[in-house]
This record gives sequence, structure tokens and C-alpha cells, in this order.
Amino acid sequence: MGNLDNKKIGNLSDPKLPYDYMNREHGTVPMDENRRRFQWVSEVAYKNIHRIVTRGYDTTELVEEGYGVVDILFVDFQARIPTEEEEAMLNYILILSLEDGLSMPAMMSRLTARSKTFLTQASGASILAFGHAYGAYAAIGSRLNQALVHVKDKSMTQAEAAAELVREQSDDEALGVSDLMLKDPAAKRLIARAEALGVAGDYVALMKEVVKAAQEASESPIDIDLLGATSAVMCDLGFSPEAAWTIIAVTRSIGCGAHFIEEVEREEYTRLGETLTPKEFYDGPEDRPVPPRAEGKKNAKPSQTHSLEEWKQEFENRKKLHGSGFAIVEEIEDPSKKSSH
Repeated sequence: MGNLDNKKIGNLSDPKLPYDYMNREHGTVPMDENRRRFQWVSEVAYKNIHRIVTRGYDTTELVEEGYGVVDILFVDFQARIPTEEEEAMLNYILILSLEDGLSMPAMMSRLTARSKTFLTQASGASILAFGHAYGAYAAIGSRLNQALVHVKDKSMTQAEAAAELVREQSDDEALGVSDLMLKDPAAKRLIARAEALGVAGDYVALMKEVVKAAQEASESPIDIDLLGATSAVMCDLGFSPEAAWTIIAVTRSIGCGAHFIEEVEREEYTRLGETLTPKEFYDGPEDRPVPPRAEGKKNAKPSQTHSLEEWKQEFENRKKLHGSGFAIVEEIEDPSKKSSH
């Protein structure tokens, strides 16, 4: 081997570097006993060969005592055993959330199943369908939290805080008020159930004011939807917006597992390259011959425009070209930031 001192690679031999790169140490570095070693720690749970413990409770003992899955959700996320009324309310919500027919999460699960994947992959895909518009529990819960801050410090009344929330978010899907459930009574029944069980609190009260403010501002009929009702009640049960999102999404994935099983039992798998798309399903430009490269100048069309009017007209034309992205209204604010953290 040659002398490493004479070898030069880029700026790695620069004397300004904090160490001699070309003569650096090779092999395993001995453990530095003067530093604390990294170790995952958790206050949620631990497990040994004898027991699994969450928030201090032995899970086997919880089950043997008669506690169920809903109770353990309170233990896991809130480190407490719920009241009977709270347990009944969350059970009500989870039953409503578990199945929603051929919804987007179910379709995601079924499409994934057709590719001959595992059930867990399909259920995972169904959770991915819970985007910030489809299942925006983190977003709406965060907004309710922020509005209640003004109510708690008495800088606003509930009605004023709700009115401000509606003014700021009236065009957002994550408002909890829409025209989705004008005929479906599920959302209103959920609120009524919370009130009957005595678990409705500040969040449900604020959500009612949001509904009033939104209805006054809307030119068409709207009312509370399941996103608004579920989010308000979950927050009143003590769950954070992120915890509510997690619980509802995973609950829906269970139902989507049933859709996966049905899909693989009733339908054949789809192999790579097997799917054909008939011309009847195509509504783009008619078939046309590919021009010779030598005639490129005759067929080429530049994208550059030379006046504001020309640019505007070209932009409008491009918006009609579906699949180009020009018709998409860009969200300037990252929707993933619409949470309480």
C-alpha cells in the first residue's frame, strides 16, 4: 500500500478538517464507558417472560378481572380506568367507526388484496386512506383545543370562539360541519348518547356553537357530521386529537380486514400486467401518428409565453388537461402541521 499521507481525495486532506481523515481509525470503536448508553425507555408498558404491564396494570389481571379492550384504551392512552359511562361511550364510537361499507379505506384494502399481499399490508393501506381531509381527527381536535383556550381564559365566549373558528376554517373539510349527514342521524345520535351518559363536556358544547355559527354563515343546509361529533366526544372523554385519530383509524382497519378476506375469497388475484384498460375507458386525444423526429419543428409547441394575457390563456388551457396537475389547488400550508403539536 502507498503512503496514505500522500493520497489526496477531494478536500479530505484539507488541514482545516477537525481530524485527519486519511489516517482515521479503522475497525470497531471501543465502548465509551464515560457516556450513558442509548436505551429505549417507555412509560406506556413493559414486558418480561411472566407478564405484560401497561401503565402499571398487569394486562392478564385486567382481563381476568373482566376489563375489555375499550377499558385498556383508556389505560394505554390516559393511564386510568374509565367510568362505566365513559366505557359505554367509547364502545359506542368504536362500533360506529369499525365499518363503513365500501368506503375509501375498504377500497384501499380490497385493491391491495388483489395484488396477492398479506392481510396486514391491506389493513395498513386502509389506514393510509385516513388523510387530513378524509379522517382529520387531529386537525379538528387541535382547532377545538385552540378555541377552548380563549374560552378558558375568558377572552372569548363559546359563541365568539366558535364564530372565529368558522370564519377561519369555513372552507376546510375538517370543520366537523357539512352537508354529509343532513339525512343520516348518526352524528346527532352520538352527541345525544354522550349527553345521556353524562360524558358531554366543553368540547361538545363548543361543537354545538360551531354548528350554529356555520349554519348562520352558510347559504346551503349544513349540520354536524360524524367527524365533528366523534372528535368532540373523544376529546371530552379525555383523548388527545392524535390519540383519537389513532384509535379510529386502527378500528376502521379491523373492518377493512374483513373486506380483504372477502375480496380474496370472492375474486381472483390480479397479476402484474394482467389488467387491461379498454379504449372505451379513455377520453383523451384521438389516436394519432407519431411524427418523424426530422419533422419535430413542425409539431413541437413551446411552453413559453410572451405576455400576461397569453400566459393566462395558456394556463387555463392546461387546467383542462386532466392529469397534468394544473387544475389542482395547491395547499400552501402543510396539512400535516394541523395537529396539536
